[in-house]
Parts: sequence; structure tokens; C-alpha cells
Amino acid sequence: MFFTSQAEKKCWCGSGLPFTQCHGRSECLVHKGVVSPKRAVPREIMRPDYAASGTPKKRLPAVYIESPESIEKIREASRLARKVLLATCERVAPGVTTEALDAFAHHMTVEAGGYPSPLNYHHFPKSICTSVNEVVCHGIPDNRPLVDGDIINIDVTVFLNGVHGDCNATVPVGDVSDVKRDLMMRTWDAMMAGIGAVKNGVPLNAIGAAIEASLKPYSYGIVRAFCGHGVGSTFHTGLQVSHYYVPSERVMLRSGMVLTIEPMVNIGTYDVVIWKDEWTAVTRDLMPSAQYEHTLLVTDDGCEILTLLPGEKPVCPVQ
Repeated sequence: MFFTSQAEKKCWCGSGLPFTQCHGRSECLVHKGVVSPKRAVPREIMRPDYAASGTPKKRLPAVYIESPESIEKIREASRLARKVLLATCERVAPGVTTEALDAFAHHMTVEAGGYPSPLNYHHFPKSICTSVNEVVCHGIPDNRPLVDGDIINIDVTVFLNGVHGDCNATVPVGDVSDVKRDLMMRTWDAMMAGIGAVKNGVPLNAIGAAIEASLKPYSYGIVRAFCGHGVGSTFHTGLQVSHYYVPSERVMLRSGMVLTIEPMVNIGTYDVVIWKDEWTAVTRDLMPSAQYEHTLLVTDDGCEILTLLPGEKPVCPVQ
């Protein structure tokens, strides 16, 4: 699938060639591979309410204050999600399939007593999301091997002791172009700018304003079709966290709220197209996209990043 407006432009990578003669060639784009059957979860592991039916039964309101007991459980689930994410990212290399990454993350999650939250959520067929190059989010792991120069976002959510913890990161596959490396670093900076805006009594749209300001010097597109969300006792609450400034988004953040910040940033347009699988979202102009995500607890004087391990500092994984 090509779009005329992009085909007429020089390729985003800086080669000087037209897009259709460079990264726009069909063999350079991400194509749907073979998706294996859903993985089994041991019977003794606690499951979310959608595990069997595929449909969540409970939806919490936008402003939901978690109890101290629930927050401690979310902290534990978030740390497990972070461990799984970091370990899975370490296995990223040319020739490795996203199917293999999914198998590893699934096994590590269930071995720790957790349930991979994406599995059968609205019938999603896999345990993590793997989004490569122009795939913005919700990429389904399959038998496509990663190629040197790719970038891949790995999105891990874990359900443990009745609550969810959610995080993701974009990492390079082998040697990547400066264009992709800059995109990843600036997307991470934008996420951290949004996190820096979180505080009790601050309007929700301060997050989007901070992210937008961080990216203003660059001609990137901030994806609008997807957003951050409340998380914890359910995978998604009614809270929606835009990653660009929305004047009407005036919900006030309160201590005890738990939410994700996860900006998706594209080199080109912010528009996306959804594949026929009803999950995989790609950039409309087929240019690369990056994303980073943490789960946060709102506190009186800022926030706690729950998806960090004890002693871990928030550091950009790309230098």
C-alpha cells in the first residue's frame, strides 16, 4: 500500500532517493506474517475478567483513586512488567522473530505467576505487542524476522494479584539510521516531559501540553488516534490521556490515581491506518514511529514511576 503524497517525496532516511525507490520498496515495509495459536496459561494463575470471553466486564470511571493496598499490588505488577520488558528487549537482534519475543515474554510472565494482560483482551491473539518501523502500535507477533536497521516497540502489560502494570519501549535492531535514533531519543524525552507535568491538582491536559512543547522544534506527528489511560484494577479505566494539548481535557489529577503516559511519535504525519486484522496500526505515510510508556502513581508533589525497578533511574535506552 503506497500513498501518492509520500511516493513523490525524497525518502525520510536521507538517501536522496525517492521514497518508492528506497524505504518505500515493498520488501522494506512490514508485512503480516504467520501468527501462531494463542499460548496457554497455567490453570492456577489468576486471570482478568476477559481472559475467557475476550470482553472486559468492568470499566472504572475517569477519576478513580486506588486504595493503598491496591497501589502496592499495582507497584508489584508494574515491576514485573518492567522486568519482562527489559529482558525481552535484551533478546532483540537481527534474525530474531517477534514470535520468539512473544514466547519468551509469555513464559517469563507465567513463571512469575502473572497473566499476560494483552492475551485475549478484546480477542488480541498474543501476550505482548511488537510494533516494527512504521507500525505505530498493537503489532501482532508473528514469524517475521527482525532486520538490521529496524526499530521495534515492545509493549508489556502484566496482570498480577488482580491488578495490571503497563510499560513499553522502542529499541534499535542492530545499527539504525540517525533519523530513527533521533526519533527514539526525542520520543523518550517527550514522555519524560509529560511525566514531569503530573502532580495532584494539575489538569490532565498539562501532560499533552508538555509533550507537545517538547516536540515543537521537530516536524514530527504526535499520534492522536491512541492515548494513555488509567490502569490498575482494570486494564483501561475511563481516563484517556492525550499526548497533545486538548483544551477541553480538564479532569483534575488527584493523588492515588494511576495512569500511563505513552506518546506515539511519527517522523511524518500523525495519521494512521488500521490493517484488516483490526489491530495493527501503521503510519499513513509509511514513515517510522516510536513510543515509550510508564505507569505512574499521582502524588501530592509529583508522581512515582511504578514501572521502574528498585534503584533504577529513568534513562533513555538509546544513546
